[in-house]
Amino acid sequence: MDFPGLLAQLLNGFQHGLLLFLIASGLTLIFGVMGIINLAHGSLFMIGAYVAFLVTRQWGSLWLALPMAMIGGILLGSVLERGLFRYFYARDHLDQVLLTFALILLFEEGRSLLVGNEFYSVPIPPLLDFSVPVTSGFSYSAYRFTVIGICLALAALLFYWIERTKTGAVIRAAAEKPEMVDVLGIDARRVHMTVFAVGTTLALIAGALAAPLYSVYPNMGDGFLIISFVVVVIGGLGSVSGALWSALIIGLVDTLGKAYAPKVAGLAVYVLMAAVLIWRPSGLFGQRT
Repeated sequence: MDFPGLLAQLLNGFQHGLLLFLIASGLTLIFGVMGIINLAHGSLFMIGAYVAFLVTRQWGSLWLALPMAMIGGILLGSVLERGLFRYFYARDHLDQVLLTFALILLFEEGRSLLVGNEFYSVPIPPLLDFSVPVTSGFSYSAYRFTVIGICLALAALLFYWIERTKTGAVIRAAAEKPEMVDVLGIDARRVHMTVFAVGTTLALIAGALAAPLYSVYPNMGDGFLIISFVVVVIGGLGSVSGALWSALIIGLVDTLGKAYAPKVAGLAVYVLMAAVLIWRPSGLFGQRT
């Protein structure tokens, strides 16, 4: 285990964890505020990756794909919440699961019709296609550093929005005591649409950022969805700060496991989840009941 190799894997794990946070924060917000188990969240991540592929193929610029993913996420999230999810808040979780599973099938069929079932690659932007010296004898990808910086900036904006703004206070109230929203005369429908649009946007941006790092392919969101649910469970349902710390831990455990213990890497994150749930069933940052 050489030091440059270990440092590279630590940075990879940190970057992977931040991408997981973008996905998991949307999941935990949507569940915490709306009580919706959104199995289609991984498909939203996939859509973001395909947006990056299509925009880069057409105009040759990944940076154009990011604002398009943001706008697309806001529009898609608003349409989904207003047109579908709004009618399922009071329904059983089984009905919600069936709805989101139907959306997965719909998104996959749409993707197949539009771009086919091949594997695609998205090139790293030429301006960032180089390595940054970190130590003597070790350099790290400038694009991965950029992904880390963008994810940290988005995380900071998300925390500021939730903790320091009036809308964020309403969202926290809706997550912790939903009945208070109606008592205070706040339009819960607007809160739900805002939360769903933000969660969808974060998933699409994560997909667009991840596209140059992974191949773009059918069902690519499935693996990210599963591990993001692990992040949410470990961090605590409805806790954005818990999602951040849990995502970083899972990102490091998953990356280091695949690098140094590949035979057991697939079990590591689930063993960690089981251990956390045995010790603290509500998650690391979840409220005790």
